[in-house]
Amino acid sequence: MSIMPDSWIRQMSQDNGMIEPFVDEQMRDGVISYGLSSYGYDARVSPEFKVFTNVDSVTVDPKDFNAASFVDRNADVCIIPPNSFVLARTVEYFRIPRDILVICLGKSTYARCGIIVNVTPLEPEWEGHVTLEFSNTTPLPARIYANEGACQFLFLKGEGPPEVSYADKKGKYMHQQGITIPKL
Repeated sequence: MSIMPDSWIRQMSQDNGMIEPFVDEQMRDGVISYGLSSYGYDARVSPEFKVFTNVDSVTVDPKDFNAASFVDRNADVCIIPPNSFVLARTVEYFRIPRDILVICLGKSTYARCGIIVNVTPLEPEWEGHVTLEFSNTTPLPARIYANEGACQFLFLKGEGPPEVSYADKKGKYMHQQGITIPKL
């Protein structure tokens, strides 16, 4: 398995729409960086947020998720309450090739503030906006900035295509638009 370089990411995005919209260089002037890097792509967080709340005192259950667990926000900045959690999505739409697995890591700028970004791997032939999970591990409110870098995606090429891709098994998170809450 090999990690794919900037030239491959650029070609796949420009020729095959792997990442749309695609930013061909690192943008960093006064913002948390985003765009193409040496061996990855730093994606941006959209201005749509779902902030966890306990107003209705619902139980968080991955098998029976209650949308009342969230308060929706659309803003340039999202405040995550202390020791809380926010769902968001990438600005970019991804189309993963059949022989590629994508791993996501959080940006160090957020990590150094106690904000953890979690994303599960993007499987071969998965497609959609990526739902991002931000955890504020601090006892203080924390800010997330829309349309700025949130995380870095690394593209790993397998030695061959898998027998069964995400599209083949008709995965439940295929073609995500917006922020997607848990499904069973």
